[in-house]
Amino acid sequence: MVVMMHSTLGVEKAAGAEGWLHPLVEFAKPFRMPDFFLIAGLFLARRIDRPWGEYLDRKVLHFVYFYILWMGIQTVLKTGLAGDGFAAMPRDFLYGLIQPYGTLWFIYLLPVFFVVTKLLRPVPPVVVLVAGAALQVAQVHTGSVIVDEFASRFVFFYAGYALAPAIFAFAAKVQEMRQVALGALILWALVNGSLVEAGLADARFVSLGLAVLGAMAVVSVSALLAASLAAVPLRYCGENSIVIYLAFFLPMAVTRIVLLKLGIVPDIGTMSLIVTSAAIVGPLVMFWIVRGTWFGFLFERPAWARYEPTRRLAHAAE
Repeated sequence: MVVMMHSTLGVEKAAGAEGWLHPLVEFAKPFRMPDFFLIAGLFLARRIDRPWGEYLDRKVLHFVYFYILWMGIQTVLKTGLAGDGFAAMPRDFLYGLIQPYGTLWFIYLLPVFFVVTKLLRPVPPVVVLVAGAALQVAQVHTGSVIVDEFASRFVFFYAGYALAPAIFAFAAKVQEMRQVALGALILWALVNGSLVEAGLADARFVSLGLAVLGAMAVVSVSALLAASLAAVPLRYCGENSIVIYLAFFLPMAVTRIVLLKLGIVPDIGTMSLIVTSAAIVGPLVMFWIVRGTWFGFLFERPAWARYEPTRRLAHAAE
């Protein structure tokens, strides 16, 4: 959904018109990012009790490495080659360290969420959830991407972590009651679509409610598709989601520029769909090509970028 949004809006901005995919992008807006962060927090319980050294390596340094690497790549391409020139690259790179830009802001935010959630372990989950919901409803706008998005999204990430058993139980119940679940999904789609169409989806409290309902709907759809063939490519994309999120901007931009230049796809919606597909498949192809080569560092942290105190202590004792 994130890739579709960037692909569709990019095509529409460049073409100066909206396509038939635009309503779907708007329909998903209330729950697109809440669902992303809910899923990101869903499996955190498996690692949150690990020692700080291991935890920071897996949940902080992992994302810091990829953020800095791919922000550097984006800076070269967007500033150096297509923007203000190579002389402006240090400025934009340093700016990106405090104010993430482009398509990488959620990669920047994830390690912040991981650290804050571990620090909040002694606090009762209900207190954190209420405080997080209050931040979301407050609709904080400071101009800082990190502050604003933290206030808006943390409650969903924490809910994924704190409510994981309930979420998995809900998914199991959906699989048992498929007909009821389908009816509930239809009702949800009507409510969500109506509020989006009425321009009320961003209103205080309404946005929180739609985000929660939308996240439940995505969990329901995932549960219903789990045993089908459609789940195979979706599961693979999910397992390699960081590959897609890091690199999708490149095939997305290239495909959009080529299609607009050639003019072989006059329909804006169809062009948006093609660009979305390229933005999803392209990074996976890149991943397959570089895997096991000198360029593997693009999607896999090299040894020097890992912090493994347990292993180092073992080597020192030998």
